[in-house]
Amino acid sequence: MTIERYEVGPRMSQAVVHGGVAYLAGIVADELVPSVTAQTEQILAKIDRLLALAGSDKTKILKANIWLADISRFSEMNAAWDAWVAKGHTPARATVEARLAGPDYLVEIMVEAAVG
Repeated sequence: MTIERYEVGPRMSQAVVHGGVAYLAGIVADELVPSVTAQTEQILAKIDRLLALAGSDKTKILKANIWLADISRFSEMNAAWDAWVAKGHTPARATVEARLAGPDYLVEIMVEAAVG
């Protein structure tokens, strides 16, 4: 059994690959701007980078979980998501409202993708 870990930290890895699937940690924006769309764009760029490290890409995303600090801003997140997601390769997805790690975090996204 092979397990590959990427960007390993003391608490978690940013991506783990096992059994042909890449599991990404919950990804948040680095610049905590007050725009849900801008934070989502930052997160999606990080997801692209992590998937590439793991040998995958957004066309292979199987599942996405999205947490919004305020569900009334759902359409703002979707503006960035819809511009980014690979047409014809949309994953299973859930979006819920949740209290995130700090008040300036507006969005968190976690994905699982096929590798290879």
